[in-house]
Amino acid sequence: MSLEDENTFPAEVIEQLQTYVYRLIDPRNGETFYIGKGRGNRVFDHARAEPQLENDEETDLKISRIREIRLSGLKVNHVIHRHGLDDATAMEVEAALIDAYPGLANIVGGIGQTSRGVMHAKEVVTRYAALPAVFKHKVLLINVNFSATERELFDAVRYAWKIDAHKANEIQIVLAVVKGIIKGAYVVDGKWLPATPANFPEFSGRPTNSGRYAFQGHKASDEIWNLYVGKRIPEEYRKPGAANPIRYVEPSPN
Repeated sequence: MSLEDENTFPAEVIEQLQTYVYRLIDPRNGETFYIGKGRGNRVFDHARAEPQLENDEETDLKISRIREIRLSGLKVNHVIHRHGLDDATAMEVEAALIDAYPGLANIVGGIGQTSRGVMHAKEVVTRYAALPAVFKHKVLLINVNFSATERELFDAVRYAWKIDAHKANEIQIVLAVVKGIIKGAYVVDGKWLPATPANFPEFSGRPTNSGRYAFQGHKASDEIWNLYVGKRIPEEYRKPGAANPIRYVEPSPN
């Protein structure tokens, strides 16, 4: 069997590989454009499936890149980065590689990206020296992964998210979280609304976010701000491997 032609591992190779982490590389420039983990022939599935997808399905950056490579007369380079792993180790290796290669076509970051991902040494100290937050209100935690001015942080946390609008409208405080640390506390004026130019003309230059919601609001009072901002999210409120940046939290029991 020719691996070059078949894009298939022999059974005896699969048995030895077990769970592995792989990289897809563009042969035109040597750039790694996707990182994943899997078993069996998972590494080859992306390129194998691409020719069967219709043009209107080209929203996936990974598939678009694979199609460009194929149309140029070349083939994706497949690299097994680590193998013989258990699932937990593979998830950690995948996450570390995603951090190390900017500009990937991965839609979702790796496990621990927000809390245990790439950080400056000072951020590590802040992350682990901060006191844990004690929630006195119904809060909505939103991981914005954003480092900018206060105004830009507010815009990042209020627009535009896939949420349960009914559930979100029961929330008292919205907290902006960056790498496990609360960076801002905000109050919603009115209700969460569909993220459209009509409702939010200040974001009219951005694409319409179908199915997403946003809110008009303001900075929380100093009392609430000081209660939460600068505190870390306690471990019990973290879901290992969770990709959803939003979490609803009830007040902590007294």
